[in-house]
Amino acid sequence: MTPRPVLNRSLLALAGLVLLGGGLLVLFAGLDIYRRHDLVPPTGWPLTTPDDVLLGSADRARWSSQGWWWWPAVIAGLVLVALLALWWLLAQLRRRHPGALPVGGTPPQEGVELRDSALSDAIATEAGALPAVEHAAVRITGRPAHPRTRVALILTPQASPGTVFDVLCEGPLRTARRSTGTPGMPTEVRLQVAGHKPHRAE
Repeated sequence: MTPRPVLNRSLLALAGLVLLGGGLLVLFAGLDIYRRHDLVPPTGWPLTTPDDVLLGSADRARWSSQGWWWWPAVIAGLVLVALLALWWLLAQLRRRHPGALPVGGTPPQEGVELRDSALSDAIATEAGALPAVEHAAVRITGRPAHPRTRVALILTPQASPGTVFDVLCEGPLRTARRSTGTPGMPTEVRLQVAGHKPHRAE
């Protein structure tokens, strides 16, 4: 698992726990569950009856006496938290792969598109059929106007990485670039000989 999904799941779990705790706190107070079931909340526990408020008069007076800077600082902190949450949400909505690619050269054929998954599968199938290639995996990233190709090949121990790389460029990758009309599509190729550490070429 990459660091980004780990961070996303951690933030979602933290936000979920905070919202769950706050919701249960309000629910228990609103339904007067403590009194109905003879439960004793901890000392200083907020919102224990339907008539309670989160910040009483004494609390508001105490915080108001902190000085002129207190409430502007609180508001600035809340705005910062809201902006960070919005940035994080927009980052999740941003595509990490193009989705669909135009087909037919420049200009592309109107209404004709190719799914990035279909293109990556086609490249992987053709690359996997090359001599001395045991396995091929392909991923298309970037934007529709500027796609990038990531290719990972596992070669047989007797393979020549340089030869396989040349055949890959002249075969599957050239076909993909010609079909999408993007001759300058950046490509990253990782070659790994079975039983050896991977070698990277671009």
